[in-house]
Amino acid sequence: MKKITYLLIASLVLTSFTDNNQLKNKNIIDKAMTPDSTKQYGYNRDFLKKYTNIIELRNANSAITIVPSWQARVMTSTAEGDHGFSFGWINRNLIASGKLVPHINPFGGEERLWLGPEGGQFSIFFSKGKSFVYDNWQTPAFLDTTPFQLISSTDSSALFGNDISTENYSGTVLKLRIEREITLLSEKEIHNLIHVDLKSIKCVVYRSENKLINKGEVIWERKTGLLSIWMLGMFNPSPSVIIVIPVKPGDEQIIGPKVNDNYFGKISGDRLKVSDDHIFFKADGKNRGKIGIPPLRATGVMGSFDSDNRILTLLICRLPDGKKDYVNSSWQIQENPFSGDALNSYNDGPLADGSQMGPFYELETSSPAADLKPGESLSHIQYTLHLTGEAQELDKVARKVLGVSLEDITGAF
Repeated sequence: MKKITYLLIASLVLTSFTDNNQLKNKNIIDKAMTPDSTKQYGYNRDFLKKYTNIIELRNANSAITIVPSWQARVMTSTAEGDHGFSFGWINRNLIASGKLVPHINPFGGEERLWLGPEGGQFSIFFSKGKSFVYDNWQTPAFLDTTPFQLISSTDSSALFGNDISTENYSGTVLKLRIEREITLLSEKEIHNLIHVDLKSIKCVVYRSENKLINKGEVIWERKTGLLSIWMLGMFNPSPSVIIVIPVKPGDEQIIGPKVNDNYFGKISGDRLKVSDDHIFFKADGKNRGKIGIPPLRATGVMGSFDSDNRILTLLICRLPDGKKDYVNSSWQIQENPFSGDALNSYNDGPLADGSQMGPFYELETSSPAADLKPGESLSHIQYTLHLTGEAQELDKVARKVLGVSLEDITGAF
């Protein structure tokens, strides 16, 4: 009788143990299968709606969210509808606080418009005579908190504008107008852009045309300071994100180095790699660093691949051939203020005191310096592409547009 009792107890314990393990495993699987809502486009669009007015452009499952109050920046986008991945980095804590902070309000956004230069004798971020230190650095309101006006819109495009007057570090007053048109591309337009069959890939692609107009009565000249259009995109990092930038071959003495990594100090070889005519840069949001590509090296193409989430992001801009004058944003009086880079990438990371704005990473493009007569304009056109799908299909796009395979990218480090 005792033996039977012991067997019954053992059986019940084993059954209970098995059931608990099955329940535990089921909970792990359920948790793994439950998507993080903060990474979903619909969640982030609705979050933004609570705090500011938005404009949404949509074509089937492709959509982008624009905030006119923040210089008509594209805050985020999706290739798979409301439950799809939200591609732009959004500073939800700052936005939800309803507060404005000194120096800059980093609301986030995957495509925002700035103007250069940031530092130097023609800076528009430092007042005349002030030393080039952080306490004196101030983002102009028209690039930070001043809304852009909506001029016109359709389901697939929106045009914005703003009239501005600013003074640079040398005391030159610049009167200008910025116009910014954002267009969600059709399937045919996407194919014409990259010439790849995307039927097996989900994507969102948009073009922004950013125009700078001299509205003053004097010519903008090198000796008194020139502006440039500067586009910055803030994206979500992960341990698997690697940035790749093709560069043109050639003699370094003639067309400059393949990459400039002296912005915040040299970047170690385990985070930055030059391989033939490609630059690879880790974008994990854990180590602060910035790189630049000189204009005669730049192809106008750059991108990133997040292998964990199978996201290929591409940036394509039209850079004029042979132009060498790009504004230099270094925080110092410069010997050559027109020796800046055409393309940049930034990986966020903790500051010396342990604080951090993000984490995020950036892909950036710039126009040449705008030497404009009164009434003349300069346009900078940029295309942003986010693609998701099976690795073999994304690989075809990477090879075509970036000139490297996904294996080359993931195996760079």
